[in-house]
Amino acid sequence: MDSDHCLVERDGHILTVTLNRPEAKNALSGGMMAGMYRAWRMLDEDSDLRVGILTGNGDVFCAGADLKAMGGGEQDSEFQELMAEVPDLHWQALLRHNRPLKPIIAAVEGFAVAGGTEILQGTDIRIAAENATFGVTEARRGLFPLGGSSVRLRRQIPYTVAAEMLLTARHISAQEALQFGLIGRTVPPGEAMAEARKVAGEICENGPVSIRALMKMLREVDESYSESDALVKELEYGGPVFASKDAREGPRAFAEKRKPRFTGE
Repeated sequence: MDSDHCLVERDGHILTVTLNRPEAKNALSGGMMAGMYRAWRMLDEDSDLRVGILTGNGDVFCAGADLKAMGGGEQDSEFQELMAEVPDLHWQALLRHNRPLKPIIAAVEGFAVAGGTEILQGTDIRIAAENATFGVTEARRGLFPLGGSSVRLRRQIPYTVAAEMLLTARHISAQEALQFGLIGRTVPPGEAMAEARKVAGEICENGPVSIRALMKMLREVDESYSESDALVKELEYGGPVFASKDAREGPRAFAEKRKPRFTGE
C-alpha cells in the first residue's frame, strides 16, 4: 500500500489533500484511499484546521477506479487488512458519508470522471479549470457508481441532466458543469489550486464558530426537511453562535475598524 499516492499538507488552518498518481491519471488505489480517509479524520478532529482542499497532482484530478488493477484481479493485502479494521474506509475516503464538519474545496484540473466526479459531489465548493471534464461513466464498463452519484447527482443538478449523465455515461465539459450547477466557478487552466487557496483563505478569516454552525446546517439539514422544520434547526444551530466570544469580537472589530481576531470560542 503506497502511502505516497495521497499527499497531505497543512498550512496554517488549511489542509491540502493531493491525489498523487499522475502516471495513472490519479486513479484510486488502496494507499490513496487510506490517505484520504486519514486526512478527512484529521480535518474533522483537529480544531486548528478550518478548511480542506482536495486536488490532483498534474493535469488530471481523478480518473476513478484503477480499471487495469481491477481487470487483472490485483489486491492490496495491506489495504485489505486496514479495511478489516474500518470496513467503510473506502466510502469515508470518497466522502460518501462521515464527511468532516468543515468545508472542503475541490480544485479540479483536467479529467474528473467516474470516482473523480463521485468524490466531487461530497465537496462543498468546486473550482475547475475551463478545460476540465466530468462524467459518471460506470455504466459504460458494466459497473455501478456506488460512491453516491445515483442519489446525490439528481439532488445537486436538474434531474433530467443527472439521468442523462448516469445512463449515457457521457462526459460533460466544465462549461456544462457550471451551467448545471455541478461546479461553482471556472478559471483558466492551471489556476484552480490558486483560486481554491484564495477561497480557503477567505473562509479562514471568518468566525470558526459561525462556520461550524453553518456546516452543521449544510451537512444535516437538506431538502428532505420541510421549511418550518428546517427553520427550527436554524435556530437550534445558529442561536448559540451569538453567545460565543467570536460573536462579541466581530462587532467590536467592526466598530474599531480593524480585522477581527477570532479564537473559535
